[in-house]
Amino acid sequence: MDTTDGQRSDPTDLDFRTDGQDSVVAIEFRGLAKSFGDIEAVQSLDLKIPRGQICGYLGPNGAGKTTTVKMATGMISPTSGTALINGIDIAGSPLKAKLMVGVVPETGALYENLTPIEYLTLVGRLYHLESDAALEKAEEFLRLFGIADSSERMMTGFSRGMRQKVLISAALLHNPDILFLDEPLAGLDANTALILKELLRELASRGKTVFYCSHILEVVEKVCDRVVILNRGEVVADGDVDELKEMTHRASLEDAFTELTSEDDLGAIVKAFSHSITGRAREAGNEQ
Repeated sequence: MDTTDGQRSDPTDLDFRTDGQDSVVAIEFRGLAKSFGDIEAVQSLDLKIPRGQICGYLGPNGAGKTTTVKMATGMISPTSGTALINGIDIAGSPLKAKLMVGVVPETGALYENLTPIEYLTLVGRLYHLESDAALEKAEEFLRLFGIADSSERMMTGFSRGMRQKVLISAALLHNPDILFLDEPLAGLDANTALILKELLRELASRGKTVFYCSHILEVVEKVCDRVVILNRGEVVADGDVDELKEMTHRASLEDAFTELTSEDDLGAIVKAFSHSITGRAREAGNEQ
């Protein structure tokens, strides 16, 4: 993070670690941008993520994280710029690029009128798996996630955690090269969350690339090789956890994140909320 003249370099200028790793770029954004009317959700994003890396993608609410994922996976079109999946422009060749990608969306939406087996078999066929192979994998995933006994039930009555297990299974079913995960631990119990975290490390060791969006900074700190922080649609930091701590002179990723993304006095906000909830501010005013 330091230059030879002793000055600290801009962390967003790092040509991030491909030495010692496979140098093949799995995900690349070139000037990727998205506007909704006058709102610039993502501003000219340039990013390269090499194969085998788990990249945490962080930012406050509204920073542009989910918009980035939607552009990268072909759900929405960028206003300008390009998203490349293993060198393939997802806008130009969407079907070819999407075959290489697994996605767990933030919304957690799926076809709840289907059973898990029906849904996963459908997803498998969309990814060109043979019916028998898709069924075999679906049954195995549901067993490993501990919901095999609900495999023939319609998902209308499933808990958030059960639906999340099905969504994760769908993302992994076709053995994709690249995973885009937007809050993947949402609704999961502690044991399943631990399994998923360990699974991501195992998959990365086998050359899979993970683009991991989350607000759970403790998990990002433990799981991710690299952290990119977005604020108001722009990258404000890019490096590993230790580099971000050094840059901000903070002891934890949480503190570094706050330093990079918040201009407010968070302690004062907490006290204001507390006073508003308990009525102490009004009581103090009445005493004057």
